[in-house]
Amino acid sequence: MSSKPRAPRADAARNRERLLEVATRVLASPDTETSMRAIAREAGVGIATLYRHFPTRESLVEAVYSDQVVRLTNGAQDLLAHEAPAIAMRHWMDLFGNWIATKNGMLDTLLTLIESGAVGHAQTRDQLLSAISTILDAGRAAGDLRPDITAEEIAACLIGIFTVAHQSGHAVTAGRLLDILLDGLRPH
Repeated sequence: MSSKPRAPRADAARNRERLLEVATRVLASPDTETSMRAIAREAGVGIATLYRHFPTRESLVEAVYSDQVVRLTNGAQDLLAHEAPAIAMRHWMDLFGNWIATKNGMLDTLLTLIESGAVGHAQTRDQLLSAISTILDAGRAAGDLRPDITAEEIAACLIGIFTVAHQSGHAVTAGRLLDILLDGLRPH
């Protein structure tokens, strides 16, 4: 007789969520390779609790990355439920920027995970393109967004914008560039 795995206790689930929340924020800072101990301390848990949930730095980075991809892909539907497609697209672009920023303090670990195959780069790309397509399709149907733009083109623009905007000493802000991109996505 097989038994179902038990759901985590409420306090364990809260601790895991708190650790993910703190790790996401800390890893988004410009500091590189923040210590696991600092993440546990800021989350208000002991280091043993952190290691119980995430036995290695890699497992924590993978969990943060996966959590952010889910939030980003689900964000497209959530935004469309409350906003016109063009506005949903602009807000989703901000979510994408936040997702990109999360990579600052975990880039080396994330690259190692991608190289090892532990994180599927192609799968993430497909999920993100699907989220963009969801908003694009709704925008086309509503007449808010141009019908001749592809999700791949928007993704390329976003990567370019966040690459340029995050260069130190660059006077252009990402928000301004995103507004210009959105203007270009509207029908003429």
